[in-house]
Amino acid sequence: MFQQEFSVEALPITTGEFKQKALYWADSFQQVAFYEPNQIKFPHQGFQNFLAVSNVFLNFDRNNALESLQTEVDHLQQTLCCILSYELKNQIEPLTTSHTHKIKFPIIHYFYPDISIVFRDNIITIISKSDDCNLVYKAIVHTTILPNSAESPIPVKPIISQNDYIQRVNQIKQRILEGDVYELNYCQEFQAEVNEFHPVTTFIALNQLSPMPFAGFYKVNDCYLLCASPERFLKKSGNTLIAQPIKGTIRRGRTDFEDNQLKQELASNEKEIAENMMIMDLVRNDLARCSITGSVKVEEMFAVYRFKQVFQMITTIRSQVTPATRLSQILRCTFPMGSMTGAPKIQAMRLIDQYEVFARGLYSGSMGYILPNGDFDFNVVIRSIQYNRSAKHLTFAVGSAITYDSDPEKEYEECILKAEAILNTLK
Repeated sequence: MFQQEFSVEALPITTGEFKQKALYWADSFQQVAFYEPNQIKFPHQGFQNFLAVSNVFLNFDRNNALESLQTEVDHLQQTLCCILSYELKNQIEPLTTSHTHKIKFPIIHYFYPDISIVFRDNIITIISKSDDCNLVYKAIVHTTILPNSAESPIPVKPIISQNDYIQRVNQIKQRILEGDVYELNYCQEFQAEVNEFHPVTTFIALNQLSPMPFAGFYKVNDCYLLCASPERFLKKSGNTLIAQPIKGTIRRGRTDFEDNQLKQELASNEKEIAENMMIMDLVRNDLARCSITGSVKVEEMFAVYRFKQVFQMITTIRSQVTPATRLSQILRCTFPMGSMTGAPKIQAMRLIDQYEVFARGLYSGSMGYILPNGDFDFNVVIRSIQYNRSAKHLTFAVGSAITYDSDPEKEYEECILKAEAILNTLK
């Protein structure tokens, strides 16, 4: 294993330009993972900032995905990059999926980096299994960045009409009235057929337009994830688990005065607080199933955080696990995340499959990494584009929590607000 540090001050380009060049350089590999916290202050921090690439695929049993992942984690000697599809739910609970996702991400995927590039403070560290680190550095510096003007506008279309969306929300509200479910995260998908699309260029543009603490870029062969997520699913640090579900969204203001008004409006919105509380209780219950009895605590409740495009209401919950608690056990108790399902969770997922007209795929799944000491950090895949290069197909999805008090028109407007950064990027 080779390792070499490079001072940011000695770079012939800015750190931002180096990252962009590194992503274009990385796209020649079959497997790529990039984790970008965007220097955003966030409770318990955002992602670690690094890029990983590999052409070596690991063998695993996709029919027993969590067990295969656990086997790898049991012998972990370096960082493992990982994605978990929402459809993994079918191996955790007695559930099915009625639709097929066109992007065709695997239900689970993970790899060890052949080369990784770590960005920390004013130092860039290149770690390589076989290549000279200085050669990697030079190859990146001499990589060409594609200008934004090279991208043509991409016309995306919703797969259901606004009227159809409203009708389905009203049907869900009726199921809530009948007592089948208390809250359901109902989503809709947008899609496009694209002849020319540059994933790296688009990710860079999306990340500049909507920087988030859990942004990421993931590639498996021809499948790409371009992620601008504000939400942490689950982090393990030592024996501490940290979950930070988001429920509650409002746009940013055009002036400081309007900005503060909107922040206060979200902070005092009874409907948003009620939705957040339902998911907080669900997550507490999920964590309690794999944590030390009595250790689940709400650290921060209904806190409103400011991002470039929106305000989000976030609750932070933590618990303690024993050193013997395994990753597969934790995921079986907590995945998929409650903020993307509803309550009660299993029934909500059954109804999601009934009322949504698409398979979510990696959307509302997770992207993250597992460190050699067993610590891990996973995001919630939202505000994200999925793309299949060989199929020339692009999708993204947005959703909101439906309760009995929901106004279907306002829920639709919330979906469009969440889609705004992606729609503007694709324009």
